[in-house]
Amino acid sequence: MIIFGPLLVIAGIGFFCWLLFTLAVFALPFYAGLTVGAWAFHTGAGWLGGTVVGVIAAGVTFAIGQLALAFVPWTWLRLAIVLVYAAPATVAGYYATHAIAQMAMPSPIWQMIFSFVGAAAVGITALIRIAGATPLGREETRLARA
Repeated sequence: MIIFGPLLVIAGIGFFCWLLFTLAVFALPFYAGLTVGAWAFHTGAGWLGGTVVGVIAAGVTFAIGQLALAFVPWTWLRLAIVLVYAAPATVAGYYATHAIAQMAMPSPIWQMIFSFVGAAAVGITALIRIAGATPLGREETRLARA
C-alpha cells in the first residue's frame, strides 16, 4: 500500500494536470460565467436564463482578455493581464491536486507538497499558454518577416 499510494497520486496528478493544462486558459472565463450564471439563477432567471447569462459572461470575459492582449502596447500590462488569467488556473491546480493527494496519501505533509507542485505546474503552464496566445506586435512582426 505504501508503494501504490505515491504511484496513484502521480498517475492521478498527471491526468488531472493534463486536463487542467488543456483547460487552464479558460479558468477565469469559466469562473466568471459560473458566478454570473449563479447570480442570474438566484435572481429568478431560472435554469435556462442562468445558463445563457453565464455562457455570455464567460464569452465576454474571454473576449475582453484576448482583445486586451491584442491591443495593449505595454509589455508590463500584458504580463499583468496574463497573471490575472493564470491565477485562477493555479488555484484550480492546487485544489485538484490536493483532492487527489487526500484520496491516496495519508500524510498531510505529502498532501501539501504534491498540492504545491501541482499548483506550480498548472500555473506555469497556464502562464506560458496564455502568453503564447498573444498576437505579435508591430515590432515582433517586422522582426519575424526579416
